[in-house]
Amino acid sequence: MSLPAADDLFRLPVDRVFSLPGAGTVVTGTTWSGTIAVGQEVLVHPGPVHARVRSVEVHGRREQQALPGRRTALALVGLDREQARRGSVVVSDAAWRPTVALDAMVQLLPTARPLTQRSLVRLHLGTAEVTARLVPEGDRLEPGRAAQAARLRLAEPVVARWGDRGVLRAGSPVTTIGGCVVVDPWPAPRPARPRDLVARAQPDPVERVRAFVLSGGAGGVPVADLTVRAGLGATSLADVMGRLAGAGVTQIGARLVPQAAEDAARERVLETVAAFHQEHPLLPGMPLEAFRRAAGGSALASRLVEQLGLAGRLVQEGGWVRLTTHRATMPAGLAEANRLIQGELEAAGFEGRTAAELAARTPAAPASEIAEFLVREGTAIRVGSDRYYARIHLQEAVAKALAEVRTLGLATPSQLRAALGLTRKYLIPILEWMDAQGLTVREGDARRATQP
Repeated sequence: MSLPAADDLFRLPVDRVFSLPGAGTVVTGTTWSGTIAVGQEVLVHPGPVHARVRSVEVHGRREQQALPGRRTALALVGLDREQARRGSVVVSDAAWRPTVALDAMVQLLPTARPLTQRSLVRLHLGTAEVTARLVPEGDRLEPGRAAQAARLRLAEPVVARWGDRGVLRAGSPVTTIGGCVVVDPWPAPRPARPRDLVARAQPDPVERVRAFVLSGGAGGVPVADLTVRAGLGATSLADVMGRLAGAGVTQIGARLVPQAAEDAARERVLETVAAFHQEHPLLPGMPLEAFRRAAGGSALASRLVEQLGLAGRLVQEGGWVRLTTHRATMPAGLAEANRLIQGELEAAGFEGRTAAELAARTPAAPASEIAEFLVREGTAIRVGSDRYYARIHLQEAVAKALAEVRTLGLATPSQLRAALGLTRKYLIPILEWMDAQGLTVREGDARRATQP
């Protein structure tokens, strides 16, 4: 374990739990890192159980806070005696998370036997003792050699951090066979065997973080995970973040990703958007949500739009993203379907047509995309979510309705039905559209004009 630091995240592995009258549940142990003060909120893992520090004792003396490296007793409010035991861990930050798998560098004593795939061992880490299956990076771990990479699959969760040191013991007979240093407390579930552990074990924090980011692939790693996963205190994390730009790592939102992954994503989204234009020539662009998914998340999508926009290759307009060279056009292959749909809207008059009705008329063509194209071109108007009108007919219907409303002062749908010759099924969508456009205001079931 690295040297304790007062400005680090607080962690106290529990070695004893008991109850005292007037104090409640008391946990004791040695503070491994950080500080804790009376009144602070803590989490007890596994659980987690939320609690509050009622009092602090350091080496038997009442104190206001506990410092790293000291024997500490915490009286906790909100923790029942049965909710903690030897091996539990008290922390004050949500960055700590239990794990059931550890990547580690393992060194066996010369007197130990070789360990093969899925050998059963006992891991002692802090005050926790758990059974683990050992998965060497190679065929087996040889005794007496330098540290070798392995994954430990744990029978019970523990709280661990990069750099934590553990002891390995055999189950029968019970003997110490070696030790390990935690290299990754939250390893990826696949591949099944550990990879790149030596790089993640480096003492240089910049190179270590770089190794974590590269091992994370295009997804990288969350910055918030680095304090625990890469063993960085608050001060060292800030220093490392300032030095990563020259190490092939870039920050996108709350994550660090390989620069190469960002470069690959840039080319990938350009190809994806171009393919989308080819497949959907009627649309003004690729829907923003689809673009975000293609980019690999909203943060990366925003970054790529900004970069490619400055380069003159991509444009975001409202909820659409398009290549700067793209303009929505009606391809020759859809000319007949376009004619049929415009004819349908002309024939529909004040009733309009839904997207489903238009699709039934042209089953082999993208009817809704053609209708939306006509809306953007100004030939049609969409009312509500999917009812379309020829512009000239909707304008005529609205003019008649407004004239009647102004004549009556306050007009109900029943009074307007006669003026437009429509049933409520077709009338109400038009009236709601007029409300949305600010032409009328609804009062109860009636409408009045916003302007005389």
